[in-house]
Amino acid sequence: MSVHRPAEISHGFVFEQQPVGQRWCTQRRTVTEFDLMSFTTTCGFNEELFMNASATEAMGFKGRLIPGALTLALAEGLVISSGALSGTGLAFLGGDIQVKAPVFVGDTLEVWVEVIEARMTSRGDRGVVKTHNEVRNQRNEIVLVFTPSRMIKAAD
Repeated sequence: MSVHRPAEISHGFVFEQQPVGQRWCTQRRTVTEFDLMSFTTTCGFNEELFMNASATEAMGFKGRLIPGALTLALAEGLVISSGALSGTGLAFLGGDIQVKAPVFVGDTLEVWVEVIEARMTSRGDRGVVKTHNEVRNQRNEIVLVFTPSRMIKAAD
């Protein structure tokens, strides 16, 4: 992907509007201490690495470390709240996840999305779209990459 930030979108894309090579970008969101504590306590991530600021510092991190699973959840939330799947997304089918760099409380995240595969299903009323999603921080550093495949409604 290039270093130029793609345009944000504001409506759901049907399958035909998601050709290979299409790119778009989500809004930005800053990760808060509340996000960290809510996620770790709700989901059972009660590791000292996430719960104890002194322990995190002793391990060489400068700041409150965010679990990779929370980074992924926030990224999916940004994709969903972008509206790109609104009324058109039918199913999340799976994908690969790679954590590239740590995320800390106070980091601001956005997701750059590029369609890398698109095929119509045999039913003809939906397709499968695979995207390459780069989660970037406020310094434009890639912190996580995920490649979800989704079932997407076709145009009527």
